[in-house]
Amino acid sequence: MRASSANKKPAGKILAGHTCPRPFSYLFYVASKPAGSNDHEIDVVIRSDCLPVKAPKGYLVSASSWGAAEGRVSKDGRLQSVSMTTKGILPDYMIAELAKSGGIRPARDFASDQIQPASLDLRLGKVAYRVRASFLPGPQTTVAERIAELRLHEIALTDGAVLETNCVYIVPLLESLALPADVAAAANPKSSTGRIDVFTRVIADRTRGFDRINAGYQGPLYAEISPKTFPVLVREGSRLSQIRFRRGHAILDGAALRALHDKERLTDDVKADLADGIAVGVDLAGLGPNNFVGYRAKRHTGLIDVEKRDGHTVADFWEPIAARADKSLILDPDEFYILASKEAVQVPPDYAAEMVPFDPLVGEFRVHYAGFFDPGFGYEGAGGRGARAVLEVRSREVPFILEHGQIVGRLVYEKMIARPTTLYGMGIGSNYQAQGLKLSKHFRV
Repeated sequence: MRASSANKKPAGKILAGHTCPRPFSYLFYVASKPAGSNDHEIDVVIRSDCLPVKAPKGYLVSASSWGAAEGRVSKDGRLQSVSMTTKGILPDYMIAELAKSGGIRPARDFASDQIQPASLDLRLGKVAYRVRASFLPGPQTTVAERIAELRLHEIALTDGAVLETNCVYIVPLLESLALPADVAAAANPKSSTGRIDVFTRVIADRTRGFDRINAGYQGPLYAEISPKTFPVLVREGSRLSQIRFRRGHAILDGAALRALHDKERLTDDVKADLADGIAVGVDLAGLGPNNFVGYRAKRHTGLIDVEKRDGHTVADFWEPIAARADKSLILDPDEFYILASKEAVQVPPDYAAEMVPFDPLVGEFRVHYAGFFDPGFGYEGAGGRGARAVLEVRSREVPFILEHGQIVGRLVYEKMIARPTTLYGMGIGSNYQAQGLKLSKHFRV
């Protein structure tokens, strides 16, 4: 899901630094995305009235998208600074500035493509700990203390290691945080991680929830990893998760979402339900020349190398599912499916989106989303004309019938603090722009 010189990544290396939980219920799991004083430069800047964002040279921002009260924009439309009364998701170059100021502390230099339009990829560290069970540390305990209590053995990742199915691993990440007092973060599996049924979520010290990092958090980050269908080969530096940084609450309410839809046509559904985000249903009518509705994962396969793009044959891992005349699909218990949304959606450049549960009581199945949608996803100006959301679906204890168009989630939109320098799909290796029904990047099609 990924130009001219105006759309390049922020210049310069990011050098290594100094040393409401994700929704979960019995019926649905949807994977989408302690305050303290900080001593790094950005905290001091935030206490003043403006954050210098240092947009890359030549980058233009529409003055109308800011307004005089929200930012300083010169007459030629160049962004000079952003008032820190502005709420929203930090774009790529602000993430870079946050890292340079010490708010993100990588154990080694960032990779050149690690910063995405509205998120940062998180990298696995040198070692994985096989533990007895999943856990949350709670408000009085660090993750390291819980690992010491629950670890079964330690696995070096430097030269690569296989993580087996239905085992739980905890991996310290190469990125730690020292966030400003009013900047929080949320994590989510990357799209390619969810599509191979690798259950992963981020844990921070002294927290009660997964994938949510409080404003002002200072400390390490860890990935909990449990492959569910395929064993996977990972290495130090492998990226299974991503993190977004936000200031305040900037989710669009129903009226604002309707206004944005009227302007940008966020979905191709002429009767779009926009009450609490765009309602997303499942497509069981069939897509493409073969009229497939999805894929079912095979059992007892070989392993998947998470670093190998186009490295695996589809038929070795997946069975295609053809559309039925009645446009339904019976989900078998504990089987893993890749399906697509009925709606094609897009995310305009000044917004980001996240998939959230529709209703945890709608059925005996779970939909596991890698839930972050970057600015420019499906956007015509970034090479898309609307794109389907790919759904990773698993039934629970009983077979369950899905019907064409059945709503399984909602796409919630949130404002960016500023437009990113590069949109999804514009020369950054985006794998899923203008996608329909699509497997992860690991498979040759």
